[in-house]
Amino acid sequence: MPVWCCRCSLAAHFRNYSDTETEGEIFNSLVQYLGDNLGRKVTAMPLVEETSLLGDSSVTLPVVVIGNGPSGICLSYMLSGYRPYLSSEAIHPNAILHGKLEEARQLSIVDQDLEYLSEGLEGRSSNPVAVLFDTLLHPDADFGYDYPSVLHWKLEQHHYIPHLVLGKGPPGGAWHNMEGSMLTISFGNWMELPGLKFKDWVSSKRRNIKGDRVMPEEIARYYKHYVKVMGLQKNFRENTYITSVSRLYRDQIDNDGQDRDISTQPLQIEKSKFIKRNWEIRGYQRTADGSPVPFCLFAENVALATGSLDSPGRLEIEGEDFPFVFHSMPEFGAAISKGKLRGKVDPVLIVGSGLTAADAVLCAYNNNVPVIHVFRKRVTDPSLIFKQLPKKLYPEYHKVYHMMCTQSYSLHSRLLPDYTSFPEHHVLSFKSDLKCILQSISGLKKIFKLSAAVVLIGSHPNLSFLKEQGCYLGHNSSQPITCKGNPVEIDAYTYECVKEANLFALGPLVGDNFVRFLKGGALGVTRCLATRQKKKQHLFVERGRGDGIA
Repeated sequence: MPVWCCRCSLAAHFRNYSDTETEGEIFNSLVQYLGDNLGRKVTAMPLVEETSLLGDSSVTLPVVVIGNGPSGICLSYMLSGYRPYLSSEAIHPNAILHGKLEEARQLSIVDQDLEYLSEGLEGRSSNPVAVLFDTLLHPDADFGYDYPSVLHWKLEQHHYIPHLVLGKGPPGGAWHNMEGSMLTISFGNWMELPGLKFKDWVSSKRRNIKGDRVMPEEIARYYKHYVKVMGLQKNFRENTYITSVSRLYRDQIDNDGQDRDISTQPLQIEKSKFIKRNWEIRGYQRTADGSPVPFCLFAENVALATGSLDSPGRLEIEGEDFPFVFHSMPEFGAAISKGKLRGKVDPVLIVGSGLTAADAVLCAYNNNVPVIHVFRKRVTDPSLIFKQLPKKLYPEYHKVYHMMCTQSYSLHSRLLPDYTSFPEHHVLSFKSDLKCILQSISGLKKIFKLSAAVVLIGSHPNLSFLKEQGCYLGHNSSQPITCKGNPVEIDAYTYECVKEANLFALGPLVGDNFVRFLKGGALGVTRCLATRQKKKQHLFVERGRGDGIA
């Protein structure tokens, strides 16, 4: 089996340099070398194989991105050297923000003070850089306006930072696995990534465009096409599964009991000492015949862009593992489309009060499958997502909400033929004879016969490759990472994990579930890494001058 090893080619590459060249120049050359050759070298064997042994691997990548959904794609776009500038004729509707942008019009947004630009802005994300980038890309979108972006993009190849983006499937991540019969919650232009307007792309794919909301399958194809048309393919590796991400070097536990990072051993390529082996990434890549090929990579920085759809939420009750209990919309949709529930007299139980549960209600309702809809909240609870959606834009979801309010069991004292809601109820258990036991907030129990059940109460990211399942990275280290309740704790402007240096997180992991906001994470990470790279180059130049090197 071939082994990907760049030791000889890199050594030959750097042997050509004379002693009069500074390490800063060598650094630039390595960036160019990896940028030009990484994709080609990896073609035969996309990742370093286990057989090459840890000590023999000669390349430590500056960045490895785990996850190839929109977060990972956007980060790769910016790490590849694409830079946003204020357009020459653009005027942002926020006069204060526009004044700040005019102060440094000649600089890309990546090179500006993000904290200064973000100050005073408000939006539907708790992350200030996400709000900033969103208002630059979609000014006043939350007020119903469709203003054009005030940014234009330039490819500046000297800003390229070598990186790999690892994903289980094709670029687009979980969008390739979503039920295709439902419209997205966001408008199509809110789903787009920088540099390629979604409307322009979709108009070339279909003639009739009705409305601004689109199918998830179209979004998935758009993301896959985006990677290709932007020339990012060399940075992406599909069919990869991560089993371990661990720090190579740690200090001894100090007085306060906390682990501290220490200086890691430098990459030994001639006299270049600019990339630290902070992280070891292990996993396997499935080949065309399905067999796993182990790999091991080293990275100075790791960016977590895994999303939050890996592990569906569970009720943790008796009988939940029976085969008639589903935990995802694709599973339920497949059962519907295959006719497994057609003609059933007994209803389907749907658990949850979010949009995915509403999608399941619509799927069953439109296929003439009766529904029992169970959720813990009151129908008047202000936190219900339906109360945040305009009726004109989301009529199907308001239809579900109307049924939740008007077709409840408490109002009718019986199951209705098409749909019956059970507010302020929860499931106690499932039984092998297809029965379930429900309990109300007052303690009253009810038993119903089902044809199937689908539990849609949210999902959690799978961070099993990190120590403690990644829990230690959250605001509450004793709880699993969740998008809403316990996101990864990050620096607000760099997206670096507060509890782990050189580890970054973006997207749903930090609470940004909507594509329009996760792009801010790419901006924050890119600015942080670019700033550190400049400092290193400056340090090497200064060191070279101190040694009398021209």
